[in-house]
Amino acid sequence: MSTEIKVPVLPESVADATVATWHVSVGDKVSRDQNLVDIETDKVVLEVVAPNDGVITEISQEEGATVLGDQVIGLLGDADAAPASDSAPAKEEAAPEKSEDAPAAQSAPASEGKEVDIKVPVLPESVADATIATWHVQPGEAVTRDQNLVDIETDKVVLEVVAQEDGIMGEQLNAEGDTVLGEQVIGNVKAGGAPAAPAAKAEEAPASDSSDSSDVLTPSVRRLIAEKGLDASKIKGTGKNGRVTKEDVDSFLKAPAPAAKKTEAAAPAAPMGDRTQKRVPMTRLRKTIANRLLEAKNSTAMLTTFNEVNMKPIMDLRKQYQEVFEKRHGIRLGFMSFYVKAVTEALKRFPDVNASIDGDDIVYHNYFDISIAVSTPRGLVTPVLKDCDKLSVAEIEKGIRELALKGRDGKLTLDDMTGGNFTITNGGVFGSLLSTPIINLPQSSILGMHKIQERPMAVNGKVEILPMMYLALSYDHRQIDGKESVGFLVTIKELLEDPTRLLLDV
Repeated sequence: MSTEIKVPVLPESVADATVATWHVSVGDKVSRDQNLVDIETDKVVLEVVAPNDGVITEISQEEGATVLGDQVIGLLGDADAAPASDSAPAKEEAAPEKSEDAPAAQSAPASEGKEVDIKVPVLPESVADATIATWHVQPGEAVTRDQNLVDIETDKVVLEVVAQEDGIMGEQLNAEGDTVLGEQVIGNVKAGGAPAAPAAKAEEAPASDSSDSSDVLTPSVRRLIAEKGLDASKIKGTGKNGRVTKEDVDSFLKAPAPAAKKTEAAAPAAPMGDRTQKRVPMTRLRKTIANRLLEAKNSTAMLTTFNEVNMKPIMDLRKQYQEVFEKRHGIRLGFMSFYVKAVTEALKRFPDVNASIDGDDIVYHNYFDISIAVSTPRGLVTPVLKDCDKLSVAEIEKGIRELALKGRDGKLTLDDMTGGNFTITNGGVFGSLLSTPIINLPQSSILGMHKIQERPMAVNGKVEILPMMYLALSYDHRQIDGKESVGFLVTIKELLEDPTRLLLDV
């Protein structure tokens, strides 16, 4: 029996989505909770995982296709385990042929090669130090040239340190969470070392399968393990090739602890009963976000003004030209390009909003760099879309998509995060109806977009049901007066309710 692969339910403010990346092909075997396809909306990327083991029998929507919520995009058939039995004898037969050479191969020390230092990359001038986020290899493991060894986290970006040569991972001088400096040596790789002979690989196949399975944890399992603060290596996987499933994590949590650990933890656990808690240190990015938000709240005279906009004209325009636009430019038409265009035009008309305070001076900018708030696995970041006044609608859509994908994959560079005169944040994709956004220093204002919701509105003496959205402009009252802030917000409202104004500059 086939199982349908469907697009997740989209937020109300998101009309449609795009099939970004298929991670499997027709005929591939997949396991429960394996990520099959990424579905991209205006700001977030949704992962669709396999509900059970099986084989991909059909992919009805290719990459780049525009899809709707709950739309069927593929089929998952029953698993066929027959080929698995054919591979086992081959390995068993191969082992005796070279088993005599195994001791010699194992005795070859990996240290015969030279040691290559693993160094922290040169940090930008504005970054004093960094933190070791994740070691992807352990001492003794084989590594290949250009393989990612460790992630180094700074205030804004994650830097990857790759292997310079093939070899064996040597000593790790700094553990995860340690603070390090630019060009500091944090470990070494023994170049030229071979991990084991082919025979040894055959003998150790079951162990390598289990380690491989832990390296490809599905996103849902990885999140569950992180939330519970567990060590993935201690959880026995029962899925395909030893892969860890959600049921394995639940079983591990319910399993009784060893007797020795019970006696040690008996005293502190008694008052808590079944209630538990864990303490996790903030990541460097989260600490930076916290400090900047607190600084913005304490160092600015922040005030928020509201308005609402009828989104029907833009929704009708998208519906009319969506297909033609996508064929012409290779990207779907979203709401964010209209928001960016309207904000850019409003900034031209109200230079005070496109300025910032530096000490006792007000700095006016004659360019239009817009920060776009993007939610990533590491936290909220605000990469910058530069020179928006010179970009077409298609170029804006492509730029936003590129920044969103970089944010999701942790590939944002310092240049992507630097600058910005004004910030747009769209909490509507998560269902937010109304909020008061906090200014992104050193900027002086930020625009919050919200959920598009149908409401009864009075139009020419009659009640009509219209798709309405609240706008919230937070601004620094030291620099921007009420007249400018309200005029700026009304201008955005008028431009969104009548997109023709953007073309006619009226």
